[in-house]
Amino acid sequence: MRLPEPFKYQSVQTGEATINFAHAGSGSPLLLLHGYPQTHLMWHRVAPALARDFHVICPDLRGYGDSSKPDSDPDHQTYSKRQMASDMVAVMEALGYQRFSVAGHDRGARVTHRLCLDYAERVERACVMDIAPTLHMFEHTDQAFATGYYHWFFLIQQDGLPEHMIGLDPDYYLREKLTRWSAPGAEFDSEAVQEYVRCFSRPDAIHASCEDYRAAASIDLVHDRKDRSEGRKVACPLQVLWGNKGFVNRTYEVLTVWRDYASKVEGGALSCGHFLPEEAPEAVIDELRRFFLPD
Repeated sequence: MRLPEPFKYQSVQTGEATINFAHAGSGSPLLLLHGYPQTHLMWHRVAPALARDFHVICPDLRGYGDSSKPDSDPDHQTYSKRQMASDMVAVMEALGYQRFSVAGHDRGARVTHRLCLDYAERVERACVMDIAPTLHMFEHTDQAFATGYYHWFFLIQQDGLPEHMIGLDPDYYLREKLTRWSAPGAEFDSEAVQEYVRCFSRPDAIHASCEDYRAAASIDLVHDRKDRSEGRKVACPLQVLWGNKGFVNRTYEVLTVWRDYASKVEGGALSCGHFLPEEAPEAVIDELRRFFLPD
């Protein structure tokens, strides 16, 4: 499965990684970043409509989809959000853009957060979907968080433990994640799910995704704490969206939390679980158009 025409596929070599992406449209540039354990195809119900108003760019993050899986390192720098954000800047530069807007879901939202901090001069407006900031979530860990987000603590285990266990049945593991994190009765496109399974089933993809989470529990926190100690926040307008049937909604005062990390915050809950672009695509389209289109 691929995004339909007029979307075209390209790849960009960023130095450490080769990033696969699809793009279409001729308006202002809007970068859409996917989450775990998916690929850029998670935007398939949203991207074609947005391409009527924007130049929409949908990449696979390094380690995911058909992007490359660079070798990991002991400090997990290779899969830090800083490196993933740098990849996205390289993609946008290859398309001729020095400034752009970005929306991210799940892991892509964490890359979006880092983009806003490391490349403040590049990001005009940003949207993060169904996350609280990584640092806040780790610093407020309790039994409810460890239960709901058990995968955060499973995937960071060393010596190939999660890679081995997931690798025994990656199809089951991925489909179970979609079911567990979505609202009751949510339906996913079967071809899209097959594509997620195809990409995720590769041993190097499983390892890379674990490295993504290991980075989040180590080097990403170093970067986040440095930003906090220096008083650095997201400066551009930030839209925060989340599902009213999901863990984030049950656990956090979402906008209040984000106002500790960003200066200009707005947003709200949509009627869905974790996978907003697939569970509530029309609402996502409406919200992104309202937020990103010029007045």
